[in-house]
Amino acid sequence: MSKHHHAGASRAPLRPLSLLVVALAMVAGGSAMPGASEAAEASSSPDAKASAVADPGQWPAMKSPLAVDPALERRIKALLAKMSVEEKVGQLVQGDIASLTPDDVRKYRLGSALAGGNSDPGNDYHATAAQWVALADELYRASMDTRGGHNAIPLLFGIDAVHGHNNLVGATLFPHNIGLGATRDPELMREIAVATAVELRVTGLDWTFAPTLAVPQDDRWGRTYEGYSENPEVVASYAGPLIEGLQGKVGGKDFLSPRHVIATAKHFLGDGGTHDGRDTGDTQVSETVLRDTHGAGYAPALQAGAQAVMASFSSWNGAKMHGNQSLLTGVLKQRMGFDGFVVGDWNAQGQLPGCTTTDCPDAINAGMDMIMAPDTWRGYYESTLKHVKAGRIPMARLDDAVTRILRVKMRAGLFEAGLPSKRALSGQAALLGDPKHRAVARRAVRESLVLLKNQGQLLPLDPKGRILVAGDGADDIGKQSGGWTLTWQGTGLKASDFPGAQSIWAGIQEQVKAAGGGTELSVEGRYSQKPDVAIVVFGEDPYAEFQGDIKTVAYKPASTQDLALLKRLKSEGIKVVAVFLSGRPLWVNREINASDAFVAAWLPGSEGGGIADVLLRGANGKAAHDFRGKLPYSWPRDAVQTPLNVGQANYSPQFAYGYGLTYADKGDLASLSEEPGVDLGANQSDRFFERGALIKGWRLRTTAQDAATSELTRPIESRNVGVSVSAVDHKAQEDAWRFKWTGPGLSKVALVPAQPLDLGRETNGDALLLLTLRRESDVAPDARFFVECGEGCSGSVAVGAQLAALPLDTWTRVGVPLKCFQAANASMGRLTVVPGIEAQAGTQLSISEVGYGTTADRLLECGP
Repeated sequence: MSKHHHAGASRAPLRPLSLLVVALAMVAGGSAMPGASEAAEASSSPDAKASAVADPGQWPAMKSPLAVDPALERRIKALLAKMSVEEKVGQLVQGDIASLTPDDVRKYRLGSALAGGNSDPGNDYHATAAQWVALADELYRASMDTRGGHNAIPLLFGIDAVHGHNNLVGATLFPHNIGLGATRDPELMREIAVATAVELRVTGLDWTFAPTLAVPQDDRWGRTYEGYSENPEVVASYAGPLIEGLQGKVGGKDFLSPRHVIATAKHFLGDGGTHDGRDTGDTQVSETVLRDTHGAGYAPALQAGAQAVMASFSSWNGAKMHGNQSLLTGVLKQRMGFDGFVVGDWNAQGQLPGCTTTDCPDAINAGMDMIMAPDTWRGYYESTLKHVKAGRIPMARLDDAVTRILRVKMRAGLFEAGLPSKRALSGQAALLGDPKHRAVARRAVRESLVLLKNQGQLLPLDPKGRILVAGDGADDIGKQSGGWTLTWQGTGLKASDFPGAQSIWAGIQEQVKAAGGGTELSVEGRYSQKPDVAIVVFGEDPYAEFQGDIKTVAYKPASTQDLALLKRLKSEGIKVVAVFLSGRPLWVNREINASDAFVAAWLPGSEGGGIADVLLRGANGKAAHDFRGKLPYSWPRDAVQTPLNVGQANYSPQFAYGYGLTYADKGDLASLSEEPGVDLGANQSDRFFERGALIKGWRLRTTAQDAATSELTRPIESRNVGVSVSAVDHKAQEDAWRFKWTGPGLSKVALVPAQPLDLGRETNGDALLLLTLRRESDVAPDARFFVECGEGCSGSVAVGAQLAALPLDTWTRVGVPLKCFQAANASMGRLTVVPGIEAQAGTQLSISEVGYGTTADRLLECGP
């Protein structure tokens, strides 16, 4: 598919399948995959919730593109024969650098390590390339230490480089995948992958957990931006070039050369189709849809030589993928000929029935070859060793898993590569943010922009005029880069964290200044001299998996700050160009109506100048670059129009898949409906209590020492037992509640959800239970936070001494790791109280916010 071949600017029909996919299907002896229209039709078929046991015969029969190498296989067999059971088990276990040391690698003979989204050498996201290489050297030396009769087996070092080497300060940050999907440019994907591999090699890493081949179907999913498109054809067309860019071309001299890295096709399978867009949820579709929609990218990825496949957290029709033997072994390995290894996701083994994060033989038996046990690796190693010795994990399955891992390591030349610091490109810091890489990223920004409205053909703008640049995204590289940027969620960053990068404002300022025009930056939209036009840059704040899940597709439903800014500028007679930053299509009809031009800029990354390249005229007075991006996802008509995918029944989006104006189009747009279709004041976030109110349907329960209880939804003192509740002020009038324990003895207050709450995925990550509170009395040591999970199920954390240490009469946001409650035997997937507080009579606390997240003013430790 040529990068010049775009869908039309109106509701374009789906094109025929790409030749790549058709060819693969023919080679496989199967039929070509249907387009999104047919896939959507299949999703509503009667068998959509059929058995979660796959039929391998329904999948393309394929062979590995790498011919069997007898010498390599003999080498693997010889090494396997020398390995102890302990060494074999070690190859299957992957720990995170924040939870292991080189000595741990040496002792347990671990086969790989990862650097998670919040993990860096020395726990410092400012770690330099030299520090990364030094850590890689230490881990490598430990894995090659033969003292004690051990075999020297080099360690694999992996990372989530999902839009460039995004953990490293100074690296090139490419647009997130949703923006790349708008380009319809497979060869650009190859260039991006090549540049990413080079920058990874600079820091001693040899493996990336990318590309993501999800086909997101519900835009409420917090990982929507990790998917290239809702259309499986786009994903399939990108998969091969991405894998080849990262690894090199199978059969070529550069395949897995020192300038390339091992790639990972993820997440197998159906991660983008979960019910209600819930991360790690259940994809309830027929096997036909699983194959043709969600599996579309895997055949081309495997044919391009992908050496690793990551299993999904999610389920298919109720069965967790990490335990689905029919798909992992029957389909992927046997039917589709995959001879690399299958790696798990972050502690996902703990979600299998009967398993915990430290004990899960079923995952290995189902076909998982390497378990990502970042902070649970030691326990998982020990239990797996016991299961192998007891025969619960057959030796043949263990040997197969180790063989697959060794095969990839040998293909990648790791046994001969030597210390990471001695390898090609290692430590060449000048290659991080290389101007050539930044040029590719800037071109990707230009090609990804989608023009939704251009009233009166306002764009392109004259750079010789006076331009106001406003909005909180205008001069914020962290916001324009989104999640998976230096930190997991992409939050807590500052301008100095992005050396060499350019904000959207800086790119505009540079070009306007060169043309002789005038610019002014004001987040609030104030100006010293009335401008000819205002460019307002706004949108979603950064987020990543599960914390980015939302209830509806309304843009910031509880806030009208950006809308008010647009309207005020318009009321002052200023033409307004809206540049919208987002990781998904959102209902922004009000904001579109309040703008003269509206641009979907997605999450462009470090090269903000690419936006100025398209918005502004060139030196000849004409557009230097036209809009080329076409919507990779359908744009919603209201706040509840999701799932919304091209080809489905009654398809009626605001802007159809493939829509995208150019400067040749008139660009006028009639006023859009501002009826959201839902109460925007209802809870849309990860907060259970805020602004003086509980989530709709939730209740507050107080329980006295004698077990008498009372329930309420607003603070009415006279109806309570054990604890009195009244309204107080924090940031606004009566936006907080005061809790006074009246006794006698210990009493409880608890938040009770309308339905049991599933925080299993949040617990598996780094999420905290958060309370913004003010201590107004002494607190006895026996005070506790607790959760309940049904009859006889609960978990509590002693917090009395820690609360007592908080400053008196001062608002503080405290956080307790959700894992603390899980460790105290709570089942975090079905919470019936979250949270509760138990304290002695005389305790007094005011609380203004309760929910979950990752940042707190004061982190409370797990207590017995």
